[in-house]
Amino acid sequence: MITRRLALLASGALAASALPVTAEAQAPKPNRPPQRPGGRKPKDAPTGSPADTPLGPVDTGAKWAYIVDYTTGATLLEKNADDEMPPSSMTKLMTMYLVYERLKQGRLRLEDELPVSEKAWRMPGSKMFVQIGASVKVEDLIRGVIVQSGNDACIVFAEALAGSEEQFAEMMNAKGKQLGLTKSYFRNATGWPDPEQHMSARDIASLARHIIRDFPEYYHYDSEKSFKYNGIEQGNRNPMVQKGTGDGLKTGHTDAGGYGLVATSIRNGRRNIVVVNGLASMRERAEEAERLMDWSFANFEDVTLFTAGDVIERVPVWLGSSPTVPLVSGRDLVVTMPRTWRKNASIKLSYQAPIRAPVAKGDTLGKLTVTGQGVPAMDVPLLAGADVAKLGLPGRAIAVLSRYVTGS
Repeated sequence: MITRRLALLASGALAASALPVTAEAQAPKPNRPPQRPGGRKPKDAPTGSPADTPLGPVDTGAKWAYIVDYTTGATLLEKNADDEMPPSSMTKLMTMYLVYERLKQGRLRLEDELPVSEKAWRMPGSKMFVQIGASVKVEDLIRGVIVQSGNDACIVFAEALAGSEEQFAEMMNAKGKQLGLTKSYFRNATGWPDPEQHMSARDIASLARHIIRDFPEYYHYDSEKSFKYNGIEQGNRNPMVQKGTGDGLKTGHTDAGGYGLVATSIRNGRRNIVVVNGLASMRERAEEAERLMDWSFANFEDVTLFTAGDVIERVPVWLGSSPTVPLVSGRDLVVTMPRTWRKNASIKLSYQAPIRAPVAKGDTLGKLTVTGQGVPAMDVPLLAGADVAKLGLPGRAIAVLSRYVTGS
């Protein structure tokens, strides 16, 4: 096994230099004052049991909390993130995922009109105020769910897509399993209180990532600040959308779940997703979500270690048509690091050498390992960047003879 140290360049890119097999790469340590646990803390941090972060504990008044970097999937903060909790109206994310999926498949159109049943009309809670017996355009219903949090609009969608809300809940559960939501179970389309309905903060963040990534053509509805239907104008319930500090997703509130919010914001090209739940008031929900969002951007950055096509290393090949094969990541390799990462990061390459021919482009030949205090641990597979055929019999004989004669 060969291990090579990666030295950090001023640009943040990496260069390789030989090390003994057991050595690890240690980034240079600039002279900076020590960072207190939890990184830079925003003002007026609430008292409460702390959340776990790569930088140390951070206090939050939320009972459940989770922050993820959208691009890299790195967990920046978690508190009871895998506990089953009442998702309240954040349930509506799954309802909208199924609606968007049907639109993308061409099985539903924005201009289609869907009928309003008596059940939808009578549905209590937050409303779009659809009228019994009417037909409502799909695009209006989307705004009714996202901007106005209309329970009635959710029932219209559920009945149109599945025949009944009960059958729609089965579709929600099937899709949740497909998306890898391991702590989610749905009984209705709205988030109406049900002791069997639950999600985790991590699942909610994962579903939010899927919506943003899978349906960019529909995500713009989330940033609309108000919508008027049936003569009644209602503002977007997401406080970060109203304030301009976020561009979407969903609030929720029930007695069992408290006040919750899944929100996302993009700053300087980075997008983070915050989930909080179990807060005591609308004001506390708004302030805590924004405070934690600010903290996540202030203390972490996305670092491009390599771009797609960069040759990270050339690995010797035994009995190959080429003496070496390039080692590549196969894609832009972007990782989320604390802003003090150059002080703490340990980054190294590991691979077997020489590699026996033949080698196929895309074969996994080694790994890049990132570790360090306050740095999310990560292993990234490294791939062969080219095909290397096996030498023919005469070539192999010459190579073997040369090795015995020269010792190399």
